Amino acid sequence: MAKKIAIIGGGNLGTAIAQGLVKSKIAKASAITITRRNLAKLDHLKSEGFVLKTDNLDAVKKAELIILCVQPKQLAPLLADISPLLSSNHILVSTITGISTDEIASQVQKKIAVVRAMPNTAIAIGQSMTCLCAKDASEKQLAEVQDLFNGLGKTLIVEERLMKAATVLAASGIAFFMRYVRAATQGGIQMGFDAEEAQLIAAQTARGAASLLLSRESHPEIEIDKVTTPEGCTIAGLNEMEHQGLSSALIKGIITSFEKINNIRK
Repeated sequence: MAKKIAIIGGGNLGTAIAQGLVKSKIAKASAITITRRNLAKLDHLKSEGFVLKTDNLDAVKKAELIILCVQPKQLAPLLADISPLLSSNHILVSTITGISTDEIASQVQKKIAVVRAMPNTAIAIGQSMTCLCAKDASEKQLAEVQDLFNGLGKTLIVEERLMKAATVLAASGIAFFMRYVRAATQGGIQMGFDAEEAQLIAAQTARGAASLLLSRESHPEIEIDKVTTPEGCTIAGLNEMEHQGLSSALIKGIITSFEKINNIRK
């Protein structure tokens, strides 16, 4: 990507995106400007060649693609500041939870490509699941943003009405899967493994399971059937987990998170 990029908000997500873009060779560090009020917290990025600034306006002036990584309460004053500098040549990408493209467009008060992106924390290692939706963006502009996030994991373009659900399934989902890995680790410890060994086995097994589904485009039940044998230990364990409500608890947890996110801004 030859475009100049401004990342407004050099927190954990903003810096992870910047470093991921360079690592995946989508952009050079010198083409990425990162802003933060306290630049001391970005000292570790100086040697990597990124342009670091405290001035959001200066960063936007020199950029074509602007990625917003600020807190929701910071968005309105930020857009008020930078809107006069925005034009149809810009692409505005928001990673801000719960803020619709309509809300952003109404604050900018001019027609500009707005793309909403919902990555998860695995973006720090280039393994994010990022859902995207857009307003007033051409196919080319949306494709550019999708290519950017494809370098940081996998992407899916969805209807905006599904973005809250995407937040729960992909962003909150990281925590749900982590809890499974932790529980499996605890089971491993009880069976006799050291904590480090049990966690390695659990985490690598989780990675393998996910990789089977993605690489084979398979269904979970197909892969489960390959592991379960008549009167075997796997089916015995699975049945006991279901008797204890495993699938039901997971679904209820996901839906509870979804209900919570739907009520946050009402």
